[in-house]
Amino acid sequence: MDTKEGARTPLGESSPTGERLSLVTICLDSEAGAELRQFVRGTPFLRLQAEVHSYLTDEDVVLSWMQGPGPDICLIDFDRDRPSAITTAGRIHEKLPNTAIFAISSNSQPNLIIEAMRCGCTEYIVKPADREQLLEAVARVGGRKREKREQLSGQVLVFLGAKGGSGVTTLATHLAALLAKLFSRRTVLIDLHPTCGESSLFLGMTRHQYHFYELAESVDRLDSDLLQSYVLHHGSGLDLLPAPDFREPERRVHAESVGQSVDFIRTKYEYVVIDCAPGLNDQNVEVIRRADHLYLVTVPEVPALRNVARLLDYFDHHDLPQYKVDVVVNRHLAKNSAISDSEIEKAIRRKVFWKVPNSYQKVIRTINAGDPTADISDSDVARSLMSWAEALGAKPRTSTDSKKKANKSFLGLFGR
Repeated sequence: MDTKEGARTPLGESSPTGERLSLVTICLDSEAGAELRQFVRGTPFLRLQAEVHSYLTDEDVVLSWMQGPGPDICLIDFDRDRPSAITTAGRIHEKLPNTAIFAISSNSQPNLIIEAMRCGCTEYIVKPADREQLLEAVARVGGRKREKREQLSGQVLVFLGAKGGSGVTTLATHLAALLAKLFSRRTVLIDLHPTCGESSLFLGMTRHQYHFYELAESVDRLDSDLLQSYVLHHGSGLDLLPAPDFREPERRVHAESVGQSVDFIRTKYEYVVIDCAPGLNDQNVEVIRRADHLYLVTVPEVPALRNVARLLDYFDHHDLPQYKVDVVVNRHLAKNSAISDSEIEKAIRRKVFWKVPNSYQKVIRTINAGDPTADISDSDVARSLMSWAEALGAKPRTSTDSKKKANKSFLGLFGR
């Protein structure tokens, strides 16, 4: 089966849903195909993912083609071979229920339109395709997708390091545990490292049977019961979806499956904290698209700051809204730092969002103990993370009017 791949979806909010809608065409004739490509070029919120030149009548072809969640829209030409087009539409409707199916034909007889609707088509486009009709049909798909996403309540907090060793896992794990225990917020931590993630180690939960990528492979049957069979429950109240063990081969999970898994998980939690491996692989890019906040974690070192500047340029180029991206300086030194705060902000060409003080030895003790909620109650790191959680809009379970009670609860978080 021949396909022609389209351009990569940008990170920015190019449509009402926050991303461009993907379109696959099947068996379009040359004239309709040329018109469709011109339409896509003039429609910023639409991208042509592929052009397929054969109907999906063979079951093996159908199964191989339908890996992952599928495109937003599938446009099928009903003129070349109507019975095969009907079979194709029916199979797509069965296997990819979230994909909108458009029929396109030069024949507009009412009985043929009804026949197309019965096999799963939601729109019937008459050749030559009218641009306004196409725009209205695509807008309806975007509207349904937007309504579905507006039902998602949880905030997605994505942590990405400027380079390895920046302390991303430490910050993500500690902030997530803090939100769960002190703020009593339903929180899950997803370790998105393809292998050898350390979130489970930091939480003292090294024995686990399943991991996040196995869950993402089952996104087509993901529900609350399946999700709960995969998560690990920490004593702080934090739930964890760990990374694969180093003994397992790296999973080649479709990036859209990862994204759809996050979409479902955020309906079940108030905060979804995601610990990413360094870099911009497909899985990282997919969760960044869904982020309410993207935290670029750096340390006050030249190589890390250079990478932050590069990442910020990349996100600007790919239209990720600036209000979503915040730079966090970890292991910050208020005095005697080789690089001053003003030099850092000059290098990255923007203000630093948060500075986490350098309490390295105390944090290392909590890592070695396998409990991020222990033994750093007297550190500046703990107070910094407390303020960070409050900046997210979280409210402690104790009254904010009583600092004494709040401080008592805060010390209780760390086993005091």
